[in-house]
Amino acid sequence: MSQSDVHAYIFRLKDSLIGAQMLFVAFGALVLVPILTGMNTNVALFTAGVGTLIFQVCTRGKVPIFLASSFAFIAPIIYGVETWGLPATLGGMVMAGLIYVVLSFVIRWRGTDIILRLLPPIVTGPVIMVIGLILAPSGVHMALGRTGDGATVLVPEGTAIIISMVALATTVLVSLLGRGILRLIPILCGICTGYICAIIMGVHDFSKVLTTPWFGMPPFVFPEFNIEAILFIIPITLAPAIEHFGDIIAISSVTGKDFLKDPGIKNTMLGDGIATMVASLVGGPPNTTYSEVTGAVALTRSFNPAIMTWAAICAIALSFVTKLGAFLSSIPVPVMGGIMILLFGAIMVVGLNTLVRAGQDLMEPRNMAIVALIIIFGVGGMTFDIDGFPLKGIGLAAITGVVLNLILPQTRGHKKQTTPQQKKAD
Repeated sequence: MSQSDVHAYIFRLKDSLIGAQMLFVAFGALVLVPILTGMNTNVALFTAGVGTLIFQVCTRGKVPIFLASSFAFIAPIIYGVETWGLPATLGGMVMAGLIYVVLSFVIRWRGTDIILRLLPPIVTGPVIMVIGLILAPSGVHMALGRTGDGATVLVPEGTAIIISMVALATTVLVSLLGRGILRLIPILCGICTGYICAIIMGVHDFSKVLTTPWFGMPPFVFPEFNIEAILFIIPITLAPAIEHFGDIIAISSVTGKDFLKDPGIKNTMLGDGIATMVASLVGGPPNTTYSEVTGAVALTRSFNPAIMTWAAICAIALSFVTKLGAFLSSIPVPVMGGIMILLFGAIMVVGLNTLVRAGQDLMEPRNMAIVALIIIFGVGGMTFDIDGFPLKGIGLAAITGVVLNLILPQTRGHKKQTTPQQKKAD
């Protein structure tokens, strides 16, 4: 073996170790979505790995970013599974991924400006807030030891509060006081500490973990296409679509390269859409670009996109460890409830911050009407029956925002706001 071969081998080994670290950073959030929605964690690991590889192919291996489970779809998945079942919900998510693909071709045809004008912060900010606010009651119920709908008590309330608050406090403290890589994994730290607390208090059940074999195929589930489920889920894509711009701008800023131009937002969104479609075709949650991993890239200064290939390979390999999935599914409800309280609150704050960063004057009559109706329609339970199909919740909020933004006239004398994404695109 020549000296150059040795150097190449060392670099590949280094990249593989950094890639495994990137997966570790994403792991807590990655498995949280399937745990909360009742989907399979091993399938989510598999589709995160495959989705990241698809994204790299679509972007010609230029963007050091990792794709995994999207938080924006937690509420619609839960509602969809309860209403139509998992296969029909997966069919809706396949079509949601197709919307991403369509948007990528619209951008290819007309440029980014048309999407940014259709989905400005005055629309996407409140819609993201609605996602967090709708989910909030489920987080509180679970933190109190009940099922997500509050109907059944799983853990005595006093015990559940102690466990959930330990998990919550750990997550907050690590995010505030953690240093280095530790600060990037507050969710994982919260889950571990909460689980240990639950074990000490006798709230655990390892029977399934002990009886599950070590290795096996992920239990794939295939979609069915139900028009009601499709129409319910498609509007949800509006919020994560605009977030995609922010994620690509963030990784561009970290690396010092303009990924909006090369490989272009048209290709990054295409990769995101195809990854989401493929994930939903085999029973995984929709994919999205992970800001946690972007933070890790900034911290480690590891800008080589090949690192994400190794992270994807590690995710796919772990998806065949069935005992890992059994262990994750054994995490007690109060532990997840404590994490969810912070997580869902954070989603709401992200939406609020979207408005703040865009410099929106919420007392301006047009803005006030749009924001007020999006939030109250979304959170208040407003329902419109369209030919027997109820439109409500996040879907209604998203459609309301887009329609109002298109039809309401600008207030006379009001200066139009320019979003950070539009400034960057220009």
